[in-house]
Amino acid sequence: MKKLTLSLAVSVWVLASHSVRGAEPPKLVEAPVAQPEIAKAIPVQTRDVTTQLQIFLDQQLFGPGAIDGRPGEFVGKALKRYQRARGLPVTGVLDASIPIDSVFPVYTFYTVKAGDFKFVGPLPGKPQEQAKLKKLLYPEISEFIAERYHVTPTFLAKLNPTVMLGSLKAGSTVRVPNVEPFVIESLPEQGLLPEIPEYLGRVIKIHRGNKMLELWEDEKLLASVPITPGVKGGGARETPAGKWKILGIATQPTFRWDKGVLDHGKRTETSYMLPPGPRNPVGVLWIGLNKPGIGIHGTSSAWTIGRAASHGCMRVGNWDVVRLSKLITKGMSVEIE
Repeated sequence: MKKLTLSLAVSVWVLASHSVRGAEPPKLVEAPVAQPEIAKAIPVQTRDVTTQLQIFLDQQLFGPGAIDGRPGEFVGKALKRYQRARGLPVTGVLDASIPIDSVFPVYTFYTVKAGDFKFVGPLPGKPQEQAKLKKLLYPEISEFIAERYHVTPTFLAKLNPTVMLGSLKAGSTVRVPNVEPFVIESLPEQGLLPEIPEYLGRVIKIHRGNKMLELWEDEKLLASVPITPGVKGGGARETPAGKWKILGIATQPTFRWDKGVLDHGKRTETSYMLPPGPRNPVGVLWIGLNKPGIGIHGTSSAWTIGRAASHGCMRVGNWDVVRLSKLITKGMSVEIE
């Protein structure tokens, strides 16, 4: 295989009130391909190496960010971390030691279901209007599909040049990357995830400058995902360095929108309680830390991860933060540097 050199440019209220019970502690395994969702597979005549690499890294829990078919900063960072975790030379270069051929087919088709549309609805731009809704949903079915398959809307459109993505209906088929889908309908309703004592020795390490989150157990790197941290030197908007603890992990969180808190870290009398949903500003999951108002959370715009700034918290793509939540527990350490 020819070498491919990757460019390396490079206040939620704390937690919901009741817990999810009866869940078995998840095991760290290789993520399966999206077989349950595959209606049929597409043979790839000309292998798309970059997309294949992105999917491979995504499956191995070294997230490259939203799949877009382009080599870039977070693909390179994910590849280097995969190499380090597997004891390979850390080159950031794709070579024969990276078994990307295990990803085949690279693309599959997803068939839109009638039930998918319950996650689609109006999304006003102003928080005072959003607060009137019961859920903050995807404004378009195409965004539901894009997030389900870890892909940017632009790349989804590129994969489907003859499909009117704005006019999809039940039964429509869409070409998508062959990843393990983010199945939003399987998420528990508002509540706390159960504690998993055997995970207490694990540590999350946040690298603000590199915009990366790493999960470690002893000296072993288990997973990594890109993040959007707060503004460096931004006062209340800066992600605080230090050693913290996870207070709890809440699914389907609400969000208290207060411009004073967001801009200056001070509460005001003008605020709006935004309902849960994939387009809630903190996404579908909140990992609260023992630092008031600070947490690791999902996002309403996964394709901007690493390319924007947060208000002090650490944003992660919804599919990544949900997968991360299965590998961590309340009481774990979080180190931010």
